[in-house]
Amino acid sequence: MKPPLLLIGHGTHDETGVAEFGRFVHRLRCRLDGLPAEVSGGFITNARPPLGDSISSLVARGHHHLIAVPLSLTGDRRALGDIPGTMALEQERHPTLEYDLGRPLGPDPRVLKLLAERLADARAEMPRFVTDEPPAEIAPGETAVVLVGHGSTDPAVNAEVHRVSRLFWETHAADLLTVETAYVSHTRPGVPGGLERCRRLGAKRVIVLPYVLFAGGVLERIWAQALAYGANHEGLDIRCAEVIGDCEGLADVVIDRYEEALAGGGQSSAPAARRPSMVLPVTRPFPAGRTPVDPGAERDAGLVTAIAPRLSGARETGGAPLTPSLVDPAPLDPAPLDLEPLDVDAFDPETFDAETPEPEADGEIEADSMIGAVGRGEAGEELRGDAPDGPLAQPGIASAV
Repeated sequence: MKPPLLLIGHGTHDETGVAEFGRFVHRLRCRLDGLPAEVSGGFITNARPPLGDSISSLVARGHHHLIAVPLSLTGDRRALGDIPGTMALEQERHPTLEYDLGRPLGPDPRVLKLLAERLADARAEMPRFVTDEPPAEIAPGETAVVLVGHGSTDPAVNAEVHRVSRLFWETHAADLLTVETAYVSHTRPGVPGGLERCRRLGAKRVIVLPYVLFAGGVLERIWAQALAYGANHEGLDIRCAEVIGDCEGLADVVIDRYEEALAGGGQSSAPAARRPSMVLPVTRPFPAGRTPVDPGAERDAGLVTAIAPRLSGARETGGAPLTPSLVDPAPLDPAPLDLEPLDVDAFDPETFDAETPEPEADGEIEADSMIGAVGRGEAGEELRGDAPDGPLAQPGIASAV
C-alpha cells in the first residue's frame, strides 16, 4: 500500500471554502482508491479539521510515512503558514513520523487550461430579454482580462502572479487586448486599478479572472471591488469569472504532485542516514598565489570558496582587496608566469624625464599635456574634442591618475 496523501490548506473562516476543500478531499479519495492510497486533509490555522488531527488519525491507523501536498497556487509561506515548522512539531508528537513535501500546484499548464475554461464561460453571451435593440458586438481585440491573485507582502510571490498573467495571455488569450494583473490585498494594483488600466487601453469589456482555488471570502471581495468599479463606469462591460474550484483537472495536478514526491522529487524529512540525499562537493580552498588547473573549477567551487583565500591574502599583506571576475569566461593559465624583475629606477621621475626625447620643431607638444597619440594625429593638427583633460597612462608605466 502506498503512503497516504495529506492535503494542506491555509486556514479560512469562510464555511464555503471549507466545504469545497472537503469535497475536493473526497474526490481525491475516490481517485486514489484504486492505487490504493488513503487521502486526508487539514488546515494549519483558522479552520477544521486541524492538520494535527488529520496526522494523528493517519498515524493511529499505522501510517508513519506521509506525502504532504500544499494546496497553494503560489507557495506563499506567509499566507499558507509555516508548513515545515508545523510538521516538525508533529514529528515531536509522533517520533516515527516521516513525510515528503510536494511542490505547490501553480503555474502548471493544466492550471492555466482550467483558467482558460473559466474565462470561456465568462465570455459566453448571457441570455437576454427580447428587446428592440440587438446587443452591441464586442470584438476579442476590445476584450481584456484582469487576473486577480491574493496578494502578498513578499515581492517574489507577487512577481509569480505577474508571470502567470503573461503565460496565460500568450498561451490561452493571445487574441484578446491584454491580460493585466491585480491583487485583492497587501499590494498594488487592486482590482479597481487593474480595471482602470484596461479601460484606458481601450477595452470595452473586461473579465475579472480570479487566480484562486476555492470559493469563499476572497472571491466575494474580488466581485465586490469589481462591481463597485462598474457602478461608476456604466459604459464598460465588466464580468466576473468563477474560481478554479473542485474539479477533475485540479485533481490531476495534485495526483501528479503526489507521484512526483513519492518518486523522490519532494522535500524529505527522513534522516540523512536513512534516505538518499544530494551531497554538494566539498572543494578545498586554493593556496594563496596559485590558480586551479581546471579553468571552470574556481567558478564551480562556489563564490565563497573562490573569494575567501584571496581576501585572506589581502589582509595578511595589507594590500588592497582583490575583486575577482565572476563572469570572465577566459580560461585560467595554470602555469606560473616567468616575469623579468622590474627596474625600480624606471619609476624615478628624474630618470624618466631624462629619457624623454625633446619634441620636434613642427607640431610641438607641450610637456605637461601628453595627449600626443590621442589628442592629435600628425604633427600640427588641431586638438580633437575627445581628447582627455589629464595625462594618459603609458604602457608598462604606472599611471599617476
